[in-house]
Amino acid sequence: MTLTAVALVVMVIAVLGSAVERKIDKLNRRTAQLTRKVDLILEHLGIEEPQPELAPVRALLAEGKKIHAVKAYRELTGADLKEAKEAVDRMG
Repeated sequence: MTLTAVALVVMVIAVLGSAVERKIDKLNRRTAQLTRKVDLILEHLGIEEPQPELAPVRALLAEGKKIHAVKAYRELTGADLKEAKEAVDRMG
């Protein structure tokens, strides 16, 4: 493969990667908009979102197992790592 062909392949990959990133950003923004709308509807109707039972997370925190508590929080709530860490920090 010539240097020109390699450069062309790299450029195509970069363009496709950029397009995928833009699509993901657009989907993330749309998801955030829909989440806000659902939250407003639930609030308007007086419906509280059910909270998962976090006793296992609190038990792990009491044992000093913060990393395990974050993992348990993620499993129970579906939160991402940053959200879970912040929530566990607030609990502890």
